[in-house]
Amino acid sequence: MDRNLALELADTLVHDGNGGVADELADPAARDAWLAAHLPGARVAVADLRALRGPVRALLARAVTGPPSSADAAGSLPTVDAAVAAVNAAAARVPVVPVLTWGEEPVVALSTPDGDGLAAVARSLLAFLAGPDRARLRACPAPRCVRYFLKGHNRQNFCKAACGNRARVARHYEKQRAATG
Repeated sequence: MDRNLALELADTLVHDGNGGVADELADPAARDAWLAAHLPGARVAVADLRALRGPVRALLARAVTGPPSSADAAGSLPTVDAAVAAVNAAAARVPVVPVLTWGEEPVVALSTPDGDGLAAVARSLLAFLAGPDRARLRACPAPRCVRYFLKGHNRQNFCKAACGNRARVARHYEKQRAATG
């Protein structure tokens, strides 16, 4: 399943395994791998990409079916109005250019030049929020998980199997603690 570029950016915040959150864009090797995989050849300053991630997560938290991720529910995100302004400003960094093609009839299509990574992320978020996949957006409910995902089938409740296992272990631990306490 193809994931949206904005979702991929939002999910560069991950559980660090110690009850906190790790930023994959802060680690040079992970950052370079993410940029090569998602924005090859694009011009983008990592600081600008990290700054755009907050507004992207704020709008995903607003659009999600169910509660937002635990990292976003804490209230450290920008307001919706500020997030909309930031995403619109990033999307407008590269102009939309009308392009004429001529086959049987002349056709004018709107095109955007490649190369600006922030504009690409912002436009992917705009397309996602206005598209049909928005209804499948979920925040992973597993303990300490901060990821968003697209629900692929009716029984999918977690972003990945490890999160489902972690949630089951946490429930079992709580039952055992309640039974002995």
